[in-house]
Amino acid sequence: MTWILFTLLAAFMQSWRNAFQSRLSGDVKTAGVTLARFLWASPLAALYLWVLYQVDPADIPEFNTVFISFVVGAAIMQIVATALMVKLFKYNNYAVGAGLAKSEALVAAVLGMLLFGTHLNLLGWIGVLIGGVGVFLMSTQGNFRQLSVPTIVLGLSSGSAFALTSLWIREASLSLGLPFPHCAAWVLLLVISLQTVLLICYLLLRDPQTLKVLWSKPKITILTSVSSCIGSMGWFSAMSLQAVPYVKTLGQIEIFFTMLISVFWLKQKVRIKDGLGLILVGAAAVLVMWT
Repeated sequence: MTWILFTLLAAFMQSWRNAFQSRLSGDVKTAGVTLARFLWASPLAALYLWVLYQVDPADIPEFNTVFISFVVGAAIMQIVATALMVKLFKYNNYAVGAGLAKSEALVAAVLGMLLFGTHLNLLGWIGVLIGGVGVFLMSTQGNFRQLSVPTIVLGLSSGSAFALTSLWIREASLSLGLPFPHCAAWVLLLVISLQTVLLICYLLLRDPQTLKVLWSKPKITILTSVSSCIGSMGWFSAMSLQAVPYVKTLGQIEIFFTMLISVFWLKQKVRIKDGLGLILVGAAAVLVMWT
């Protein structure tokens, strides 16, 4: 049951990372906020891997073409997913934006069934439908007759991109042939390092001013990177031990952390309808896990 503990750690830290990114998005452009997630995470990931080898020495892996393709795909897709989620915050408040991005769990369940042989029974599909209703509730503005198309499209797109990222990360970990948690730690270090290099190069060429603004906010940037790295350690480790749909559905517990942070730290109001939507998404996660 180790994967459950890693998933809970990941969900808790990710809720804080989202909160820090939401706060940072008020002053920094989308690409800069996305970079903040990875900027200081690589040294932490390298330290984590080094400690693992000191405690439990293992072989140095050989990186074949299949592994590299999974790592590159996951790195790029996670950048896309994060950028979409940051944009999502501008359409609605923090709790609702993060809740919409949590469609990732439902998409991962469907893609897991289609691509990796994970099957859902009737109870599981009921959970998927309930989660869809929850997403609908959080995507309406004013009343149920007004559906915000940009919000729901961004939310589902972000969730889908995160789902693909998770599935490829698991495949990368399994393809290394290393013991746990070394396999997950290698994937974590390589994915985060590649993401950092790609984003820094992009900003140096297209928007160096954003790098300057990000550098002027060291505290919130470091908090974002640290919480993101610890959260990723949890996700990568859990997904090395268990199928992605199960990890991501359990990870829906993040929505409750999100609501608490939104109300007590960010001082944002969560409408009753938004809260109901978040609860329904959480109920969907429980039903899918129950299967």
